[in-house]
Amino acid sequence: MISYNELKPGMFFTYDGALYEVLEANFLRMQQRKPVMKTKLRDMVTGKVKEQSFQMSDNLEEAELDRIKYRFLYENRGQYWFDEPGNPKNRISFTAEQLSGKGQFLKSNMEVTAMKWGEKIISIVPPIKVDLKIVEAPPNFKGDTATGGTKIVILETGAKVNVPMFVNEGDTVRVNTELGQYVERVDKA
Repeated sequence: MISYNELKPGMFFTYDGALYEVLEANFLRMQQRKPVMKTKLRDMVTGKVKEQSFQMSDNLEEAELDRIKYRFLYENRGQYWFDEPGNPKNRISFTAEQLSGKGQFLKSNMEVTAMKWGEKIISIVPPIKVDLKIVEAPPNFKGDTATGGTKIVILETGAKVNVPMFVNEGDTVRVNTELGQYVERVDKA
């Protein structure tokens, strides 16, 4: 059992027979009211996000999840396919919605982590940071960088990311998959 005030982002727990991941958690203590934990949760089976408040009387149980290494194979018509290294017959697929937008940062043969609850694989977690090549970027003009501006580029996986003006087509950049943001330039073209 875990207490309602121990909930933190990234934690998995069961509540009313369903498995949830905590996306956001804020502890509120208002005058003359009981303290509550306001959370934003993702149902790991359906993928739906909801807001829920927990009080001291709520019974929450921390979920026991197994982490298994998988490999991303390919994407076809919105289905993302993975297999277990060393066991290519063990294939699974997830939709873009089930991957919560993280599928746009996956490239072939990338190692990912599959989260298994009981006998079912419920989630795929890509590496937090990945290096991707820029395939399309608007040109720079003299004076653009004076204000520290940004531009939108297209990566080799088709994802669009905001980057600083000094980054060009052909460069390799590091991207945070959780936030979908540029981190740094790794290699200059």
